[in-house]
Amino acid sequence: MRWLPLSVVILWACCLYSASADNSGVKKMKVQFATGPLLKFQICVSCGYKRVLEEYTQALNQRYPDIRIEGENYLPLPIYRHIASFLSMFKLLLIGVIIVGKDPFALFGMQAPGLWVWSQENKIYACMMVFFFSNMIENQCMSTGAFEITLNDVPVWSKLESGHLPSMQQLVQILENEMKMNVHMDMDTLPHHRS
Repeated sequence: MRWLPLSVVILWACCLYSASADNSGVKKMKVQFATGPLLKFQICVSCGYKRVLEEYTQALNQRYPDIRIEGENYLPLPIYRHIASFLSMFKLLLIGVIIVGKDPFALFGMQAPGLWVWSQENKIYACMMVFFFSNMIENQCMSTGAFEITLNDVPVWSKLESGHLPSMQQLVQILENEMKMNVHMDMDTLPHHRS
């Protein structure tokens, strides 16, 4: 991290040197960041897209070695995260109560329902049912179905909008178009010198 300012200064000096070396006509140079463009994937990890991301990352690193690729989990809305967190704690509490065997309904002066009696007769099976049923609901709360792709913080693909994952050919075509557009924009913003 401490080398970043030094590399930026060296890159700036090289650009100035190459611009001053040739004074004839319009300057055409391609300036790349020392760290390369950033391609960011925000995916739904619980949907199983982590493996797809790894395959895309491997293929894109071979084709574009200068590009940085990052992946992170696309978080659901806060209300769903809170529901999943509550269910996780409630699941552990319920499993603990089933194992201990203390009748919680007696505290409220109620008769124990048949489900509670069954859970006390089949503790292992009841704990497994609570665990798997709760996990299923938690996964539904945390699942977003997202596979969002940005290039330098500019959205280039959204599974939430399109409804499907991009094929590798589509992704390569999108990146090629974005990079060409960025090169043309960089050339248009360069100052024109007249001799």
